[in-house]
Parts: sequence; structure tokens; C-alpha cells
Amino acid sequence: MKSWIAFWNILLKDIRSYYLKPPNISWGLLFPLVWIAMFFIRSGLGLDKLPDLLPGLVALSILFGTTSVLSVTVTFEKKGRSFERLLLAPISLELLMLAKTAGAILFGIINALVPVFIAMLLADLSAINWFILIPAIVLIAFSSTFLGLFIAVSVKEVFEAQTFSNFFRFPMIFLCGLFFPIASLPIFLRPLSYLLPLTYGADILRGAMAGKNIMPLGLNFLILAVFCSVLFFISLRNINRKWIT
Repeated sequence: MKSWIAFWNILLKDIRSYYLKPPNISWGLLFPLVWIAMFFIRSGLGLDKLPDLLPGLVALSILFGTTSVLSVTVTFEKKGRSFERLLLAPISLELLMLAKTAGAILFGIINALVPVFIAMLLADLSAINWFILIPAIVLIAFSSTFLGLFIAVSVKEVFEAQTFSNFFRFPMIFLCGLFFPIASLPIFLRPLSYLLPLTYGADILRGAMAGKNIMPLGLNFLILAVFCSVLFFISLRNINRKWIT
């Protein structure tokens, strides 16, 4: 019981201290919306094409929302040495890091639902399979958050965290099939697409919203879950190596 009380208090502290700040909102929500608006204006597409672009917008909202928050907050706390004090808390390291990432996961889920509800006012989204969409959003939020955690525990400075985040985020825009089919990429770039977790998340979203997934949904969910486990394990290993042992 004490462990879960500590979990809840850490989560509430992070929400009060870091989330819903203007930089987080701008990167997590406004940036994807502006990107889609630019794409619409440049291409001249109508609102009838919105369901085809919505999976990319949802995926970007989750990716930028979670990584922007977590990679900065953990790095900031490491620099202020409050992260090291937190490691002394009488709870397991796994539960502690889940507490630190839970806020980012919730933030990513909320970020994903905002464009969905806006799109429901502008286009016909009656074909959405919510039983696939909601688990997909949650799993993408987990994988993106654990990617942010991996980045945060791999660097020392906040500016390094932002730079390292962009090293992953911006290539994902073009390589994960969010707006351009992977088949249209140069053949030497396609293998890179399948090394990125968002490729599988975006494919699930396309299947849930437009029924246009390329790979089997079960395989996508399995691979995305493996990415979550691997990223979380590597992050815990880095924490153990740098701050505990």
C-alpha cells in the first residue's frame, strides 16, 4: 500500500510541476496540428481526406507530447540532483519509473484524443473501430514515453535531451508511413522504417480509422509491446549502471 501511495504522490507532483506548461502544449499538440494544416494547404486536399491523415496526426501528437515532457523533466531533475534523491524512495525501481512515466503516458493519451474529437466535428468518422483505436493509443503512448525515458537517462543536459529527441522524432515523420506510404520510400530506407516503433503504431491507427492497415493488427500490437519492454528494460539498466551501482 505504501508503494502505491508513493506512486500516486510522485505522479501528482509531476503533473503539478511539469505538465500543461506552454512549451509542452505547443510541442505536443500545436506542432502536429500546424503540420497537418500546412499539409492540407499545400496539397489542396478536402476534408473528405481527413480520415486518411488523422492516424498520422494522432501518432505525432502522442510522440511529441510524451517525449517533449519526459525527456526534459527527468533530465532537469537529474541536473538538480532531485532524481538521485528520488531513487532513495522505499519502492522498487520499476514502480518508481512507472510513476515518473505515468504522467507522460496520460498526457500522450489526452493529446491523441484532442485531434480525434476535433476531426469528428469536421468529417465523418463513423467507421472508427474504437475497440482497436483506444488500445492502440495507449500502447503508442507507452512506447513513445519509454522512448523519452531512454533519451532522458542517456544524456546529461536538457539541450542534449531535446537534440537527441529530435534525432528520433523528425525521421519518424517521414519513415514511419504517417503521411507517405513506406512503399514509396527509397528501397535502402525501408528497412529503417521497420526499426521504429511508430511504424507499427501508425499501421494500427490506419486499421482502426480507415481499415487500411498493411500488416496484421495482432503482429503490430505484439511488436509494439516488444518495443515497450525493450526500451523500459534498457532505461532501467542505464539507471542502475549510472546512479545505483
